[in-house]
Parts: sequence; C-alpha cells; structure tokens
Amino acid sequence: MSLGASGTDAADAADATDPAGPLSDATMVARARDGDTRAFETLVRRYQRPIYRLAVRLLGDTGEAEDVTQEVFVTAWRRLPEIHEDKAIRSWLYRIATNRCLNILRSRKPVAPLFDEAIPMASPAASPEARAEAHERLLALRVALDRLTAEQRACWLLREVEELSYAEIASILRTTPQAVRGRLARARADLGEAMISWQ
Repeated sequence: MSLGASGTDAADAADATDPAGPLSDATMVARARDGDTRAFETLVRRYQRPIYRLAVRLLGDTGEAEDVTQEVFVTAWRRLPEIHEDKAIRSWLYRIATNRCLNILRSRKPVAPLFDEAIPMASPAASPEARAEAHERLLALRVALDRLTAEQRACWLLREVEELSYAEIASILRTTPQAVRGRLARARADLGEAMISWQ
C-alpha cells in the first residue's frame, strides 16, 4: 500500500467506479475493510491534506506534521476493523492525528513556535501595506496560539479552522461537549486578550 503520489491513479480509479460521482466515505471504508487498497487510497487522498493541515497547525513543524500524517494512515489501515460507523471515518482520523500531536506537544519543553506554514499569509494580490499588516497580525496570533495549552489549541483549531461540531471534538479528545465548550471559551478569551490591539 502506497500513501504517496503513486496512489493517486488508483484512488482516481476507485472514485470513478460509480458514474454518479465519488462514492461515500462509508462505502470506501467498507470496501477497504474487505481488503480493497484502492478504496483506502481514495480515503487517503480525501483526508491527507486536512490531516496534514491540522498537524502542522498544532505542531508548527512541517516535518513532524508529515510524519504524523503518514502515521495516521498507517494506523488507520491496521485498525479499520475498529470503526463501528463507516461514515465516521473523518472524526476517527482526526482523533488519531490529534492524539498523536498532543502526545508530541506534551513531550516538548518548551513548545516550539509555529512555522509560517501553520497559518496562511495574506494574499499576494494585496497591497504591500495590507500584506505587512496581515503578517504582523498573524505573527501575533501565532504567539498567542503558542501560549495556549495543547488541549485548548486543539479545541480551537478543530472548531475554528476545521469547523467540527462540539460533539465531534468531544469524541476526538475523549471528553464531553461541555468540556470542549469550556476549553474553547478559555482559548477564545486568551486569544481575544492577546489580539486586542488588532481589533
């Protein structure tokens, strides 16, 4: 099984098997569980970029994010029989990625600063003044995010960037929606205070 670019053609073929368009996650999971590697590579293609994006924003390190992304899909392939709801593959992948990232963050002392790739920069079409202001604002946001606890940062990114529901985040972090709301409230308050000069 390949997770690299060589899997793209096979994934395209798996997507193309239904004339109505791409098959659902649930269908792909069911096929992958039966040993269909093309179906699994379709899932990799669908979720590799979002998983990498989450990892790089949590870790602030592109190399570590690439490693985590690879680990997520290797683990997913081995543990496919553990998925009880085939349509829940997205949350399941986010859970594996988030837990791995949190373990890495907890082992760091101190936490490394976020890299430029962690949060997108201003559009190149913007004026030099607008780009400079956006750059400064993003630097301030990176510093503020670095000061959050790993769990708060995960909650904020999963909600504000990945747009997951409170229930999904609670499932990913193995906690309650109420706990997620609490962490988000604290994260938003801290970020709001840190960014007050930019409001």
